[in-house]
Amino acid sequence: MDTGETIGFLGIGIMGFPMARRLAEAGHRVTAWNRDRAKAERLAPHGVRIAETAVEAARGATTLVVMLSSGPVCEEVLVAGGVLDALAPGAWVIVMSSIPVAVAEGLAAEAEARGLGFLDAPVSGGERGAIAGTLTIMAGGREAVFDAAAAVLSVFGRATRIGPAGTGSLAKLVNQMLVGSTIAAVAEGLLLAERGGADPARVREALIGGFADSAILRQHGERMIERNWVPGGRATVQLKDTSTALAQAQALGLELPLITLVDGLYADLVAHGDGDLDHAALIREMRRRNGLAVD
Repeated sequence: MDTGETIGFLGIGIMGFPMARRLAEAGHRVTAWNRDRAKAERLAPHGVRIAETAVEAARGATTLVVMLSSGPVCEEVLVAGGVLDALAPGAWVIVMSSIPVAVAEGLAAEAEARGLGFLDAPVSGGERGAIAGTLTIMAGGREAVFDAAAAVLSVFGRATRIGPAGTGSLAKLVNQMLVGSTIAAVAEGLLLAERGGADPARVREALIGGFADSAILRQHGERMIERNWVPGGRATVQLKDTSTALAQAQALGLELPLITLVDGLYADLVAHGDGDLDHAALIREMRRRNGLAVD
């Protein structure tokens, strides 16, 4: 099926690869770019054209999906790099990276000054959700743009418009605060079970279906028990998001003691060389703090 939609996709990492592949499988004409071209080349067997530059991927596209690593990178590539100027007139720009609220608002202004539609639409659900097309998408932007982009967003999962540009990024910060804090709580609970002489796997099994159940307990608790640190979401990314959430809170005059503690734990995890591991590896930092073997 050829839907006639021409999509540029920037950022082919853990999340971007399955997301771009799903677009191609849905019948869209996709051109992908990544700074490390080898990562983008994996999409070629799925009918995705590989671009040499970000501008080439964007040139003439009616939709641009962005999964770059950070706010500064998005600004560098989209604005300074000329990507916004290469898009087709009236195209939609959908930034699905986790970026600061102020950056999302600034990118929206840059896009609209060029006559482009804009959504900041970060996601939650990790690599599993990206593969399955079950991501939770938190979108900020004009309602008309959200409605127009609904078919593209539906390829990735369930989208909710939060409000104007920037509110999607704000919702993602809330999401990452809850994820990071819950990972820390699960890690502490399983460590207590282990040191108290209970089998952490049996404790996790007993809690599933109860009031303490969560996707974090199910997925990341299992990772902790199995010592599976293959990243679905890297610890460095979790630290970036919790630090961004703290900066936003400080700008609003809020004191958030819990996420301050969690941010410090992730900072120590990264400082000890575990930044490229899955964020469930936070239990390794808990073990270090208690003088226990880390494996």
